[in-house]
Amino acid sequence: MPSGCPAFRACDPSEVAVAAQPLTPTDPVAKHRAMTRPSDPHAHDASDAPSLRGPLSRTAMRARFGETPAWDIVVIGGGATGLGVALDAAARGFSVALVEADDFAKGTSSRATKLVHGGVRYLAQGNFALVREALRERATLLRNAPHLAQPLSFVMPVYGVSGRWFDRLFYGAGLALYAALAGKAGLGGTRLLGRAAALALSPGLRRDGLAGGVVYRDGQFDDARLAVALARTAIARGAAVVNHCAAVELVREADRIAGVVVEDRATGSRFTLRSRCVVNATGVWVDAVRRMDHASGADLVAPSQGVHLVVDRSFLPGDHAVLVPRTADGRVLFAVPWLGSTLLGTTDTPRNDVAVEPAPFRDEVDFILREAGRHLAKPPTRADVRSVWVGLRPLVRAPAGDGVATKTLSREHTVLVAPSGLVTVTGGKWTTYRAMAEDVLDQCAAHDLVARRPAGVTEHLPLAGAPTNATHAISGPPGTHLYGSDASAVQQLPGADVELAPGFTEAMVRFAARHEYARSVEDVLARRSRLLFLDARLAASVALRVAEILAEELGEAFDAGASLDAFLALAERYSTVP
Repeated sequence: MPSGCPAFRACDPSEVAVAAQPLTPTDPVAKHRAMTRPSDPHAHDASDAPSLRGPLSRTAMRARFGETPAWDIVVIGGGATGLGVALDAAARGFSVALVEADDFAKGTSSRATKLVHGGVRYLAQGNFALVREALRERATLLRNAPHLAQPLSFVMPVYGVSGRWFDRLFYGAGLALYAALAGKAGLGGTRLLGRAAALALSPGLRRDGLAGGVVYRDGQFDDARLAVALARTAIARGAAVVNHCAAVELVREADRIAGVVVEDRATGSRFTLRSRCVVNATGVWVDAVRRMDHASGADLVAPSQGVHLVVDRSFLPGDHAVLVPRTADGRVLFAVPWLGSTLLGTTDTPRNDVAVEPAPFRDEVDFILREAGRHLAKPPTRADVRSVWVGLRPLVRAPAGDGVATKTLSREHTVLVAPSGLVTVTGGKWTTYRAMAEDVLDQCAAHDLVARRPAGVTEHLPLAGAPTNATHAISGPPGTHLYGSDASAVQQLPGADVELAPGFTEAMVRFAARHEYARSVEDVLARRSRLLFLDARLAASVALRVAEILAEELGEAFDAGASLDAFLALAERYSTVP
């Protein structure tokens, strides 16, 4: 423990905390979640939502591992997909255990481009069914977690003579079709913009040669906090969801999967979770779990990395994001206002490894800065980058020669059920996590691993903290509004008036430990607060105080010194621009 860390005050961390209120269309955000009403047989109201009452600690859930003879479903992986499966299964009344080797959304699920979208690029491929389904799921997500997922307007600028006479009409027609495919789940129409109108909406655009643009509506979100909300909601529905607990072995009986051996990384304790239905939802790492089942099987995932740079909001003034549909080398570039900063990205670079913390390549950074400089009035440089981070996409390739019955589904994700009964899901994207979960459970039932129960139970289920009205935009600076209906609970904790960084208080650290299952400095500063992703050096500067508070909250079992050192090393990586 570093010097200055106070003595331990006993407190059992990570208690379930969530409240959601009935949703009413009283503001521009609320109207997008008012499309379903109690007449729907699966609709939920505030009495169905999780609350701070009746907390269940991580210790209590871990104890259930040793007390429960068998589970209906065991999920490996605490990212968007695994958490979505756990929530859907628990909401249907199944007994569910989920384990995550690190923290919720530690991997790809915390490193998205922060967009909730239908996929504009799929229109060019003629994949209208995929786009339509993703747009429906976009509306569901915006409705069920309005404090963490909200509509966002985009400006697509066009330049030169081609922009004036061709590009604007071409992209305008495509985006009008995109909006039309959403139907009643739409967020607003598409408009063609002249030069003056484009600059009025997005004054940070480069003026030279600007011919106009197109404005359209999509969505954005806080991915890591949404994952935590999914975990807490699943727990409130009866699931045992434990982070920092790794699956180390598959249990087999007569050539069939019969459970999972897991190890709590905090204590080294091992438990056997028995279940006929084991779901492998570990993203880019699914092949490691598959090899536990079938050592010689071909890899399913071909990872690709996407690099993101975060710079000051002054590079993108206004409330609109910018989409460059075609860069000089044919790629796409986003500039997105997010949590008071500007997010620039992304790339799509194949990798041969699946590192937990992949490093950006210099040419990827060059590409983002070069293209941002071509389209923004204030060109960013390496010196302007406050954080650089990389997410790995689990791109799916067809397996060959391993005897697996494959079901490739319409949302660019794949569900495989092995002869042993191991269920693997990978691919897809955050926006369609809920539909992916339904498909997984459908396949589990089709292979007689679980009973078939009605789907649709999560379509109108408010997630942890869902407020009646979302009053602050996610594009603005962080603050207690990101906690939704839990904001008052945060404000009642010690340190609510002590700000460690803009929008980040000591009380938020305590809330993370007590109610959001944070177990390390990184858990707090990367995924409960997003400070590491917004400004890595600033995050490093407050890390010691975060470690001290966690020592108070988590007790002697928490190694504050090791946790602090590990985070400072990580922050150094995020602040280093190649």
